[in-house]
Order: sequence, then C-alpha cells, then structure tokens
Amino acid sequence: MNTGLSKSDPMDLAMRLAQAAFAAGEVPVGAVITDANGKLIASAGNEMQALSDATAHAEMQVIQRAMKATGQARLDGFDIWVTLEPCAMCAGAIAHARLRRLYYGAPDVKGGAVDNGPCLFHQPTIHHKPEIYGGISEAESAALLRRFFETRRKSAESP
Repeated sequence: MNTGLSKSDPMDLAMRLAQAAFAAGEVPVGAVITDANGKLIASAGNEMQALSDATAHAEMQVIQRAMKATGQARLDGFDIWVTLEPCAMCAGAIAHARLRRLYYGAPDVKGGAVDNGPCLFHQPTIHHKPEIYGGISEAESAALLRRFFETRRKSAESP
C-alpha cells in the first residue's frame, strides 16, 4: 500500500519542528499526526513559552489541531509521531484520543511515561493502548535535546 509518506517522512518533519522549537527557545520537541494512509493531518512543536502554558507540549498541540482539522473528538486510525517519549500528560491524551500508533524518537528516562516511569499503557486501568514504536531517529532527537540543555546550562552559568 502506498501511504504517501515513507516511514521516516513524518519523523523528519517532527525533527524540523523540534529544531524550530529550539530556535524559539522552547524544549525541542516536535509532533506530527498522520492518517492511516500516511497523509499529514496536523503538526506542532512545543509552545509552552510562547503560550505561557505548561500544557502546550507538542503532543497536546498536535492532538488539538488534528481534532480541529478532522472535526472529530477521537482520532481512531490516526498515528502520532513525536521526537521524545511522551510524558504522563501526553500519554494520557494519546490514550483518550485513541490514536492507533505512537512512534517516538528518544526515550525520556526522567519524564517519559510510555516505556519509562509509570509506563502508562501497561496499566490495567488504561482504556486504550496504541501500538508503540520507539527509537525512530533516536540519535538525532537525543542530540538536539542534549544541545538545547547544554546551551541552557551555559547561559545559566554566565554572569
């Protein structure tokens, strides 16, 4: 089946969005939602600083945009691509939105909630579990995050 995008294309776009977030002073995370055929539905980067909103993670933004674009309250049959393992808030939103698949880049040992931390989708009380594929463009995503936090530490150390 021709999906319109190769498996790497959505993550490539998510990485570009993460790079744009970095340039804007945001934690560099990007997210993309595609339909079952691979067609782009919505995209977003972190916007916490720009919106003064702790919930404006890339995943939350892209889910809201995809729901608006489709006119649906659920995203059954849609896939989310994100450059960093989602936190508990975002993993919960992915479950509530009923996304079909989650593709993510770098694991997040401290704040992740998919394969680290609470492993939300392994809890018996979770109502929906997407198929999960981690490690896509992991090295590139992890390097961008390291560079961002190194830059912030250097800025904080400068008088």
